[in-house]
Amino acid sequence: MGCASCAPPDTHRRNQVKRTLVAVTAALSLLGSPAPAQAQPPAPVRGADVSSLAKSEAYGGVYRDAHGRRGDPLRIMRDAGVNHIRLKVWVNPADGYNDKAHVVAVAKRAKALGLKLLVDFHYSDSWADPGKQNKPAAWAALTYDQLRQAVYDHTFDVLNTLKRQGATADLVQIGNELNGGLLWPDGQWDAWPGMAGLLNSGYDAVKAVSRHTKVVIHLANGGDNGLYRWWFDNAATHGIRYDVIGLSYYPYWHGTLEAFQANLNDVAARYGKPVVVAETGYPFTTADKDGWANLVYSAEPYPGYPATPQGQAAFLAKMYEIVRAVPNGLGLGLFYWEATWTGVPGNGWDPADPSSGNAWENQALFDYADRALPGLRTLGGGR
Repeated sequence: MGCASCAPPDTHRRNQVKRTLVAVTAALSLLGSPAPAQAQPPAPVRGADVSSLAKSEAYGGVYRDAHGRRGDPLRIMRDAGVNHIRLKVWVNPADGYNDKAHVVAVAKRAKALGLKLLVDFHYSDSWADPGKQNKPAAWAALTYDQLRQAVYDHTFDVLNTLKRQGATADLVQIGNELNGGLLWPDGQWDAWPGMAGLLNSGYDAVKAVSRHTKVVIHLANGGDNGLYRWWFDNAATHGIRYDVIGLSYYPYWHGTLEAFQANLNDVAARYGKPVVVAETGYPFTTADKDGWANLVYSAEPYPGYPATPQGQAAFLAKMYEIVRAVPNGLGLGLFYWEATWTGVPGNGWDPADPSSGNAWENQALFDYADRALPGLRTLGGGR
């Protein structure tokens, strides 16, 4: 039963607006012009690495939103649209940070805010990356079989502790930037069977804690397609198990944006796995805050993207454009590396040297007045 003349005035107005929109769309179609595009949904992963946060806060680090209001940096990021955090784990770091206890504490805060979690196992007491994959001191004399068990036990212990604290990991990296393998020499690039055994021990531990947690294998040099084909072809040959391919891409080190896009598309298609940018970053200034030389200090580190707040935000928007264009919806999103590593005295890069500084504060997502930068809103927008 219906009666057009009985409808309330608001209904008439809504119907009139609807008819007008239909007429405009039809007219645009007749003129050969497309109808207004619908806004795309944000990328599923809009993440920030906040591994340095616990130490920053312990040494007096302050964080403010874009309006200058002081607050919890995790909440500020959440309110900007960030939905994942990334935390690295060292085995026995000299300064005591990035250990299990600190990772669990930050993860619990994040989960309470509704954020998801990627845990990044370095399997070292300090930085593990393409240039160094040093064993933890406590594992140095272990046989290979004992080393495999240590990987399993350490991975299970951290993840199970997180689970028991209500902070189950959503994604887990078994190793960090594994271009040349891990836990040298047992898992080195020229010892593929050994590398496979170690990585699969970590995989098994992840799934023993939570079968829903996705395992990420992460390489650096995101624009190097030859590296990725060599690595993941060998991974297939040697039975390395994983769910997601992670890439580091820094445009001033890892090739052109075009090369990165081509590699991202190729590995997603070739291996049939989702891809995520596990690390990226860009400077918002050339200035230094803490007296420790910045790693990147050019006024325009990549052509077309100046080292300004606007340039940083534009770079992130371009990264999302590339990730969202990966065929078959296999581009998950990205993590911005060390978004909260501001120039706080004492929060330096070397856990064994309290006098070391931070070479990254000009690439954080908070400026030198501790305010959230426009890039944080771009990161959280996911498009």
